Amino acid sequence: MTKAPDLLYSEEEEALRSAVRDLLADHCDAPGVIARTESDAPHDLAAWKALADGMGLAGLLVPESRGGQGATHREVAVVMEELGRAVAPVPYLTSAVIATEALLACDADDDLLAELASGRRIGALAVAQNVAAGRAYQVVRHEGGALHGELTAIADAAVADVLLVPADDGGLYAVDADSATITPQVSLDLTRPVGKVVLDGAPGRLLGDAEPAVRRALRSAAGLLASEQLGLAEWALTETVRYLKERKQFNRPVGGFQALKHRLAQLWLEVVNLRAAARNAADALATGEDADLAVAVAQAYAASVAVHAAEEALQLHAGIGMTWEHPIHLYLKRAKADSIAYGTAGAHREALAELVDLRAP
Repeated sequence: MTKAPDLLYSEEEEALRSAVRDLLADHCDAPGVIARTESDAPHDLAAWKALADGMGLAGLLVPESRGGQGATHREVAVVMEELGRAVAPVPYLTSAVIATEALLACDADDDLLAELASGRRIGALAVAQNVAAGRAYQVVRHEGGALHGELTAIADAAVADVLLVPADDGGLYAVDADSATITPQVSLDLTRPVGKVVLDGAPGRLLGDAEPAVRRALRSAAGLLASEQLGLAEWALTETVRYLKERKQFNRPVGGFQALKHRLAQLWLEVVNLRAAARNAADALATGEDADLAVAVAQAYAASVAVHAAEEALQLHAGIGMTWEHPIHLYLKRAKADSIAYGTAGAHREALAELVDLRAP
């Protein structure tokens, strides 16, 4: 009989959460994040350095024997929750999760893996942000030892030092970002920008087979994205409750109105359910048991909850919520962008139906 997963947070995970939250409070305050979105440098590399170098969090998924911390997806999920809570503009998901998982699947190039684990270099998998695990993705042409082609919607491409590029020969190649032309593209999420990558005879170093590496990386991306969406939804709920307790109308706190209580109670139930689904996905990725199923369940549910939480926060903050100075718009944009990242809810429901052999009528 399969043992039920323990979805509660351990003492170590709670201590990790506290440390990450304190760090982000110092580096990613709302006015600072908003100011960065208005500049030509949206990424907070000081926060990234503190997370990766100062705390060693970029190497959580990497075994100690290969230069990492030897932790699991459960610890990474805690970090992702806090990054979602702060809408932190750091390339943690793209480098410490996606690029790292792709390299681990290739089981090669320990030097590059160690560099990503230490945070000395930032990696990005050159697959469009909307692609789900197991779905088709763009590749470039490999000819004469060089790579030629164009890839679009690559998350955090602008800040990457190395790109992991799938080619038409079935290989995954490491390409120095300096060898590519990277152009920013319009992105709804201002804190996780995307870019177009053009390779015109760029040299690439073969890492391994692209298909299993991309599949592993995107599955982990979807599973751990649910924890980011959980952190985002929890922030939206907490801040909305706090605001409604303070704001008064007819000399009464607005939060005392029955209609608003019902809306917040419904949102609380959704967030609690999302926590269970996200924790289950992280645990399944850590143990390898029914990971595809757990990830599909989490992402079939997460997008609607995160978007609903952000929309409720925007509406219930009334006029102040519509201002640029209030950070709610960052959370709504991140929630909307996350809802199509690494597979839509519909794509994950379709995958879930196949996994449990539930045929369409």
